[in-house]
Amino acid sequence: MKLVTFQKASEPPRAGALVDGTVVDLQFGTVLSIVEAGQNGLDRAAEALKRRVAAFPLGEVQLLAPIPVPPQMRDFLCFEKHLVQAFGAVAKLRGTEARIPNVWYERPIFYHPNRFNVCGTGADVPWPAYSERMDFELEFGCWIGKPGKDIPRERAREHIFGYSIFNDFSARDEQTKEMAGQLGPGKGKDFDNSNALGPCLVTADELKDPYSLEMKVRVNGEEWGRGNSRDMHWKFEDCIAHASRSETLHPGEFFGSGTVGNGCGLEHLKFLKPGDVVELEVEGIGILRNRIVK
Repeated sequence: MKLVTFQKASEPPRAGALVDGTVVDLQFGTVLSIVEAGQNGLDRAAEALKRRVAAFPLGEVQLLAPIPVPPQMRDFLCFEKHLVQAFGAVAKLRGTEARIPNVWYERPIFYHPNRFNVCGTGADVPWPAYSERMDFELEFGCWIGKPGKDIPRERAREHIFGYSIFNDFSARDEQTKEMAGQLGPGKGKDFDNSNALGPCLVTADELKDPYSLEMKVRVNGEEWGRGNSRDMHWKFEDCIAHASRSETLHPGEFFGSGTVGNGCGLEHLKFLKPGDVVELEVEGIGILRNRIVK
């Protein structure tokens, strides 16, 4: 099932399902409440889908992020090729030598994106006033469906509810400055609508192998990069096992994969311009489309 949060005109957002270019109103709760209810929530959603009391053409509604304000977000660095190429590009800009930290090979490292800066497909992303060098990141990620603590890697897949595409928009010039302080990207990542998620939440039963997905990015219709999720050095199972050490994970949390190799402009020293439309496409999930405006 492809779950969405949608809004029709000025009506309150509600939960729906994408079916053949239409949005079926599930007539109950929110996508988060469906996730929290687990299999029972999915069963109720499937029954509502069969009844199809109300359905709208996709063009008549606005899709928000599947869960507009996730309870928690973590974004990992799972793709080695991206890391090597991005560090190489930064080193070239600085005139220094690229060095990959040993810690990356020891554990799946992550930061916490701002969950209040989430937007959905079709939303404009305002260019932050303090940046001159804007970039996108071609990612996807999983949603936690089953709570747990100290989750062993071999049981981690049981805790995944589904998957979405993620565009971690980045102010590269600001990020480069702040990362020198060793506390994370800061305002390089934190600005309104910087975390685009969507266009839907594909449930895990529909996307049986998340590690064989073609991933592409287009800017104004021109392909800028592509990769495949099979190249993840750290899998979501690794990320879940690591993050849950002495910490309870909750339904509705989002785990980003980090950028696939060739999945951002920085890797090729090619950046966005005001008005650019960025499309991320991930096999089995769909297309996440956003315009950056100044």
